[in-house]
Amino acid sequence: MADNDADGPAKETGPRAETDPPESTEPKAESTEPDEAEETGAHEPENADEAKPEPEPAPPGRKRRRGLRWVAAIAAIVVLAAGGTVVFLYERLQGNIHKEHVEDQLGANRPAKLNKSMNILLLGSDSRDGANKAYWSPDISGERSDTTILLHISPNRDHAVAVSFPRDSMVQVPGCTKKNGQKVAPYFGMLNSAFAYAGAPCTWKTIESTTDIHIDHYVKIDFTGFKRVVDALGGVEICVPHAVYDPRANLNLKAGRQVVKGNDALGYVRTRYGLGDGSDLERIQRQQKFMASVVNKATSTSMLTDPAKTYRFLNAVTKSIATDDKLNVSAMRKLATSLRGMTAGTVRFVTVPTQVYPRDPNRVQWNTAEAKPLFDAIRKDDALPAPAPAPPQAEQPKPQEVKVHVVNGSKQVVKDLRARHFRVTAAKGPVQQETKILYGTGAERQADALGVAVPGVRILPDPTVPPGTVSLVVAPAGVQVTPEIPKVNGEIKADQVPC
Repeated sequence: MADNDADGPAKETGPRAETDPPESTEPKAESTEPDEAEETGAHEPENADEAKPEPEPAPPGRKRRRGLRWVAAIAAIVVLAAGGTVVFLYERLQGNIHKEHVEDQLGANRPAKLNKSMNILLLGSDSRDGANKAYWSPDISGERSDTTILLHISPNRDHAVAVSFPRDSMVQVPGCTKKNGQKVAPYFGMLNSAFAYAGAPCTWKTIESTTDIHIDHYVKIDFTGFKRVVDALGGVEICVPHAVYDPRANLNLKAGRQVVKGNDALGYVRTRYGLGDGSDLERIQRQQKFMASVVNKATSTSMLTDPAKTYRFLNAVTKSIATDDKLNVSAMRKLATSLRGMTAGTVRFVTVPTQVYPRDPNRVQWNTAEAKPLFDAIRKDDALPAPAPAPPQAEQPKPQEVKVHVVNGSKQVVKDLRARHFRVTAAKGPVQQETKILYGTGAERQADALGVAVPGVRILPDPTVPPGTVSLVVAPAGVQVTPEIPKVNGEIKADQVPC
């Protein structure tokens, strides 16, 4: 879908609530149109009463920086978390990070935390304060975020999925509370407007309520953090299909593979007119490829094993991020220790499946049929037992090659196993005190394949089970089938080369 602020006034892209919050609760002192203010030069009123809920469509040449914030956010958290325990001997780094107490603003009605996975909300900031004064403009004030990423790290800390939420997604934003205690009523509007109305906690609350995924922490990062991340890595390799010249993004690149740093890297991730079709969704994919290159380089160089390099990197990055007050040095140390074995090939970047929003073709809505399985898989992800080493020639059979006879299992268990493509039959039998996987002659590998889908269940041979088949005998307490995180069209893996 074409990015609606790309080329002309007919395509409006500023975050605009489809149904504005009630007058009594609408935060007028903050713009609900961050895209408009940033790129059009429209002056944001100092007087709250001057705020307009529906500004005029903006002329071309509007902001191109919003995409870089989530790139920097993912880079910061991935490298920060993967840095190794030695990094966190430098406790003073904690003092660099601005922390915010957000728990009281999230409310009590939150999704349950089902397992030991970690979900971190990554947000960007377009603040022009402090080190970001180089991006100052008389037409822009306040702080906004147009980018939202949910970084899901598995319970075993052996894989990660970064889910991008398009900024112009139309969603139901729940009632939120601002830092000063002011209430913002629920409303239906663009996802990126939640931050403009009530800050990071409102975006956190919105993602939890719309996905039913429990979020553990958030990380917010600014413009300068992006350049610091890239420069600390010694630059990042990209590949462009043709020479690029975009003066609006201060970008001038040759064609082909090359390493970019600083302003060149910044221009590459923020340009919309020099590369691709100008759409936000296309730019997200390009930025995911950039982040894959960041992760690949960070996990394959001495960055994570050289204490001096890592300290310099973290000293720069921690000065640019803000987090919730529960993400402290101790929590980071535990996360880093558990992530040390993760490789670039186990990090995936996906985008929430979307479709055109019927009431406005310049907006999108989530494709529920495709997005819900993704959300469910992330929400239910649980630790899997380490698989037993298989003989060199013996490959684990695919689920569709495994015949499973379920005894005393619920209809949901049967349905979930079939959803994972096992060939399932079901029957009633004598009540058992323990759920077990029993296999007949020649079906040991089939039993192992079932064990991946039903973790924590003992696997035993049983001569009464027909050869080549497997039985799942379910005790009264029941059993849970873990979902397989589905593949999403256009997803990126961190070990993919940029060209």
